[in-house]
Amino acid sequence: MLPFAAMSTTSEVPAEFRHAAARPGPLRLLGEALEDIFSRRRLVGYLVRADIKKKGADTFLGNLWWVVDPLLQMLVYVIFVSIIFQRPTPDYPLFVLAAILPWKWFTSSLNDATTSVTGQGSLIRQIQFPKIVLPMAATSAAVVGFAFSVIPLLGVMLLYADRITPHLLLIPVVAAVQFLFTLGAGFIVAAVNVFFRDLGNVLRHFLRLWFYLSPGLYSLQMVEQSGVFAERPYLLTILKLNPFATLFEAFRAVIYGDPLTGPHLPDFGALAALAVASLVLIAIGSVVFKRLEPMYAKVL
Repeated sequence: MLPFAAMSTTSEVPAEFRHAAARPGPLRLLGEALEDIFSRRRLVGYLVRADIKKKGADTFLGNLWWVVDPLLQMLVYVIFVSIIFQRPTPDYPLFVLAAILPWKWFTSSLNDATTSVTGQGSLIRQIQFPKIVLPMAATSAAVVGFAFSVIPLLGVMLLYADRITPHLLLIPVVAAVQFLFTLGAGFIVAAVNVFFRDLGNVLRHFLRLWFYLSPGLYSLQMVEQSGVFAERPYLLTILKLNPFATLFEAFRAVIYGDPLTGPHLPDFGALAALAVASLVLIAIGSVVFKRLEPMYAKVL
């Protein structure tokens, strides 16, 4: 039996929204969001598998693209930075790949979450079910792609065998923090895109700018040593507050490490702070999504 079979086909708007004199508060909405996700966890799993099959991620070509694409991006940046601008960094292919892989995962997750609700318009108009499972499933499905992206990472690391250390086992820890951040952002963009359909186009340009303003092609240490922000130290502080400054530096710490001494432990304090901020973002995103949910059927 399909997960949707037992769901009501009655009015989209739940009874509490139709009859309550006052709208539910943020805490109640957050509780409803958590209950929706937990009670429909089988539905989330079904949607994750369906999303993977739709993209062909469970086929050879689908998996192959997650291997080839990061390597092509790495080659472009290596040529651009090391050859054209002649700013060599030891083992630069591994240096930049440590940022490309989590960034590709993030952009793929966010783009999928953006259209997760609008892409199910006909289903939403016909069947009543908690819509928050849609961005939850879209974000979770992208984890599979990130797992396959470890293949090119391992291939490149074989060229720099001296950087293969037990610190690689910490990749899932850093990835868990990124997943929390991505999930919170996914809830927000999924809700907003229902009412502003050009969000996807704006998001592509915003993400491109975000990457270049994050320490992906360079490190925070390079920026500090360059003295670019010597007269404006607050700009360096803003750069460090970028969530992907923390994530890129953490991934790079366990994969690449120091140019001379190799991989080392990430900044667990910064990761913990980002994890807490991400949980707050998830709470905000859940409240926003649930607040707007009764209007989805009318807009779609």
